[in-house]
Amino acid sequence: MAAAIGDVLGLAAGVAVSPLPIVAIILLLATPRGRANGTLFAVGWLLGLSVLGAVVLLLAGPADPSDDGQPASWTGWLELLLGVLLLLAAARQWRARPAEGAEPELPKWMAGLDRLRPAQALGLGALLSAVNPKNGGLTIAAAASIAGAGLPGGQQAVTLAVFVLIGSLGVLAPLVLYLTAGERAARTLDSWKTWAGDHNAAIMAVLFLVFGLKLVGDGIAVLS
Repeated sequence: MAAAIGDVLGLAAGVAVSPLPIVAIILLLATPRGRANGTLFAVGWLLGLSVLGAVVLLLAGPADPSDDGQPASWTGWLELLLGVLLLLAAARQWRARPAEGAEPELPKWMAGLDRLRPAQALGLGALLSAVNPKNGGLTIAAAASIAGAGLPGGQQAVTLAVFVLIGSLGVLAPLVLYLTAGERAARTLDSWKTWAGDHNAAIMAVLFLVFGLKLVGDGIAVLS
């Protein structure tokens, strides 16, 4: 199990570094219902990663490693496919980055965060974790890696839980700071929001490139 956890830690770190979800939860925390909606957003994020990972594990079934003890070959094909998709996303993200000196524009849906109902905040967290191309792709890759390692069900669940926890640190950090420091956290959270918004395009392009190359390399290693 330790080897399987080690294999997914890098993928979890890639999920944790998610600028727009971090900006979203900081904006939610600044609204009149910030405590409730921010908490529900984080819960939705955790549920999104957990459910997506669990679905992949269930669909994979009790996949055993190959005869030589290496991961099952189907995981290599899946990692290769996801890697190629992330590389394409990296190129698209890089082309769409703001021109030098231009003010980055946040997605228009963020303007309505102050009007979100609790159920909508929960759903938004799940959407940004499980449906987001980077986060969803890395979660699928992590779950496939866990499934292909041939672990028993209990160890699969523990490994997935570790992945979800590490992958949620970026979203949980603003919430924990807000809940523990209250109004004193406002300046820190605002600086985090500004930095994440300003560098979102570059961060995402680099992450897509790095993890795309990693998954392609991992897939080739499994298949060879």
